[in-house]
Amino acid sequence: MDSKHIRNFSIIAHIDHGKSTLADRMLEITGAVQARDMKAQLLDAMELERERGITIKAHSVTIYYDYQGERYELNLIDTPGHVDFNYEVEKSMQACEGAILLVDAAQGVEAQTVANAFLAIEANLVILPVLNKVDLAHARPDEIAEEIETSLAIESTDALHVSAKTGKGVKEVLDRIVERIPPPEGDPNDPLRALIFDAVYDEFRGVIVYLRIVDGRLRKRDKVKFMSTGTIFEAVDIGRFVPKMTSCDELEAGEVGYFVSNIKTLGDVRVGDTVAMAGSKSVEMLPGYREPQHMVFADFYPTNPGDYEVMRDALETLALTDSSLTFEAVTSDALGFGYRCGFLGLLHMEIIQQRLEREHDLDMIQTAPSVTYQVLMKTGEEILVHSPGTLPPPDQFQELREPIARVSLLMPAEYIGPVMQISTDHRGVFIRQEHLSASRVQLVYDIPLAEIMYDFYDKLKSATRGFGTLNYDISGFKSDKLVKLNILVNGKEVDALSSIVHHSRADVRGRAVLKKLRKEIPRHMFEVRLQAAVGSKVLARENIAALRKDVTAKCYGGDITRKRKLLEKQKAGKRRMRQVGNVDIPQKAFLAVLGGDEK
Repeated sequence: MDSKHIRNFSIIAHIDHGKSTLADRMLEITGAVQARDMKAQLLDAMELERERGITIKAHSVTIYYDYQGERYELNLIDTPGHVDFNYEVEKSMQACEGAILLVDAAQGVEAQTVANAFLAIEANLVILPVLNKVDLAHARPDEIAEEIETSLAIESTDALHVSAKTGKGVKEVLDRIVERIPPPEGDPNDPLRALIFDAVYDEFRGVIVYLRIVDGRLRKRDKVKFMSTGTIFEAVDIGRFVPKMTSCDELEAGEVGYFVSNIKTLGDVRVGDTVAMAGSKSVEMLPGYREPQHMVFADFYPTNPGDYEVMRDALETLALTDSSLTFEAVTSDALGFGYRCGFLGLLHMEIIQQRLEREHDLDMIQTAPSVTYQVLMKTGEEILVHSPGTLPPPDQFQELREPIARVSLLMPAEYIGPVMQISTDHRGVFIRQEHLSASRVQLVYDIPLAEIMYDFYDKLKSATRGFGTLNYDISGFKSDKLVKLNILVNGKEVDALSSIVHHSRADVRGRAVLKKLRKEIPRHMFEVRLQAAVGSKVLARENIAALRKDVTAKCYGGDITRKRKLLEKQKAGKRRMRQVGNVDIPQKAFLAVLGGDEK
């Protein structure tokens, strides 16, 4: 198709503002899906997405639309709304010329609305503001349009009013996409240049690569080169998403599609790489993507040591479909061999854990997540520490620095007081306050990322009755009085339960963790001693009493010395058992370290 008749766009919004539902209505109106095949959130194919009702992966689809007697090819990319999947949104924007900024006409501008709009502005996309859910009784579209102009400086006087649920106004959205979003600039006669914006693994066809053709054209049986790895592959199959994968003979400049070439090695494909013809030498690489910034790390250990290789294969497969996941091999005295994985946030970590358990049938132990710390050694060298277990001894470094997040909190004006109190309690530093409208306020704080990880979001939702939202960006590292809190079980340090905390919180945090561990660790045949310590100083202690058998049950009457002899024998056995016995720590106990304050 002539590139003048192609439009590439993505839908961006906050969580639950109706991105996937709008995509459903577009598929219905253009006839891309028959009525019998239609279902809610059609593009959310992953089991976890349908179960949770959220979009985790960006999904692309090609639809055809007739406008003023001409046929247009619209390539739509539906993106996630959660802050943890911002990287998916950023990747999708590189394959587009425009974006629909969808805003809930009842809830208004939220934290991720602001974050995604700024990503689109940085990517130089044409932004079309659209107000969704105008059919709700408490919708206030005029007020929300004013909020968009105030907070984002985007002209929204002519913002379209739609209801993605009923289909009202969706045709007008399609018309405006054709009118306002520019066609792609690539020339089909230039040498081939294509951007890899995603990839999935299929056990029958190997790696399926998602491409946006920037220049030139790609035909079946063409031999192409992946420029960052230098590997050459033949295009066994190419096609479009309409919305199912459908083969075609050719993809031209501006089009979005897929590429299959029996690629078996996962390392051969890199998201953000440039694809060119095998013989061409003068092709310039496309900018690609910035590396994702991993701020949460957790260790995964297989419960069965024999599953170590299986876990590595599973993580490699997931890392291909999710380029923001990284992992490296680690060992632990308590848990054996495993992998340390880097995530963009806590929800991202939870999704990866569930996908490992469901899709790859792995039974594993996950340690409490930790953030990345920067350590200034006495030699002047700066190193990054991803887990408390790898922190050098205190006498070897000068400073321990923690990551600071610039947090934007959006909420109704009546909740300012409680939210300020929560932010201060979590060592937040006030930056500014902005009134987006008469009833909506944005607070900006600098808060240590470790404080946000544990229970900040839960407290924010409780204090604002569910109306508060947050978005954060890492602004840098800052030195503070941080200490390593060690958890000892029967005198042995369990590195997987250790954490780095502010010295003023070490005592309270240690007691809270021990109380939770006492509930989660089952009783053994010997007494289990739990301790929280900083260095050699023990801050708190809890005991888990031993299971005791009544050894004197068979003694009735007679001399007391016989009973004493049996009890002494039992005591000696318990003492010996405590020295050689292993304490079984269940998975729930490791996650107990994550819990909030004990009230």
